Amino acid sequence: MEAYAIIRKKRDGERLSPEEISWFIDRYVAGEVADYQAAAWLMAAYLRGLDAGETLALTEALARSGEQVDLSGIRGVKVDKHSTGGVGDKTTLVLAPLLAAAGAKVAKMSGRGLGHTGGTIDKLEAIPGFRTAMEREEFVAQVNRTGVAVAAQTEKIVPADRKLYALRDVTATVDSIPLIAASVMAKKLACGADVIVLDVKTGSGAFMQDAAAAQELARLMVAIGKRAGRRVVALVTDMDQPLGYAVGNAIEVAEAIATLKGRGPLDLTELCLELGSRALCLGGLAVSLKTARARLEELLLGGQALGKFREWVAAQGGDPRVVDEPELLPQAPQKIPVLSPRAGYVVQINALAVGEAARALGAGRRRKEEGVDPAVGVLLVAKTGSRVEAGEPLAYILAREKGVAEAQELLAGAFTVAVNPPKTRPLVCAVVEK
Repeated sequence: MEAYAIIRKKRDGERLSPEEISWFIDRYVAGEVADYQAAAWLMAAYLRGLDAGETLALTEALARSGEQVDLSGIRGVKVDKHSTGGVGDKTTLVLAPLLAAAGAKVAKMSGRGLGHTGGTIDKLEAIPGFRTAMEREEFVAQVNRTGVAVAAQTEKIVPADRKLYALRDVTATVDSIPLIAASVMAKKLACGADVIVLDVKTGSGAFMQDAAAAQELARLMVAIGKRAGRRVVALVTDMDQPLGYAVGNAIEVAEAIATLKGRGPLDLTELCLELGSRALCLGGLAVSLKTARARLEELLLGGQALGKFREWVAAQGGDPRVVDEPELLPQAPQKIPVLSPRAGYVVQINALAVGEAARALGAGRRRKEEGVDPAVGVLLVAKTGSRVEAGEPLAYILAREKGVAEAQELLAGAFTVAVNPPKTRPLVCAVVEK
């Protein structure tokens, strides 16, 4: 085989064999295929597309390019959840202890945030003392002991994807559904879970803003997972406004704790129950969605999920006192209101603008190597459908000194207030199981 022939074949719209895709990826990681050849192949794949078989072959080649996480030492059904990224998406912080309280084993590798979307690892590290770097033996032992562990994904997992994504980022080939699906699912397959629940976001704050494209991505990722022998379901969910009210690392932790106490936002609570019910059914831990949901609601109301969160935080070195004293989380010194210019109903909130405002304040990063400020962010007061009066706060900017003017400008244009209330949008737009 040779790289030139494989590039030409895909350029001409022909189907590549699994052996050709595997050879190309293996040689690229080994340095025998040059960046310019990989970039040419990516553009050919972007323009000509990859069918389901090619996408699966690419996914498996990416997954094999690095370390495979061996979870065989964990007793029980191993569950993982992946979100395609959104604004205010602190679902893992609620869902992981909730599923663990229900008897699932949540063994999750997560990443840091990049761009306007937040990363689970950044949120967890807002808890004083919380460690996200874990050795594999420690990770497995903690899941067996507590039912849950979330660790930072290492550089050894799926290195081929990291190299290819750097090229996609500079060659205008990022927004290819097969390439996105392979990138996401390679990491999920390499991390070894039995059950994978996918939360595919759509709307103004999502990577896939078009609902039809989000459903296509969901179908392809489910197909890849099933062909690889995993139990997979995908929910396409609304990200046309932030999830919950808190957008920022420490304040999202506080909101997750409130949700585990039964006092969280309705949309966040509902999404966690929906994702959790699907996970329990796929894992054989519930006989129906109705019984699964009833069990999860019982664990929320009874405090068992909150107790599991406390146990999880302590197990990874965090200060469990934050459960009862959220003020121990990092606090921003400034709280600046964003006021409504008129009376009426909030008919739209541009989630992307809210996410960009939080990033401007330091809650997110523009480059991978940047740090984040756990204390800053945006705290919404109104959501879509809320009635507001002129001069009432729509949100608060939680800040130090960085980025306040930029955040104010972004948030001033993020809210649309009109005379009549808006039509409601469903939180779960579609469920993809096949």
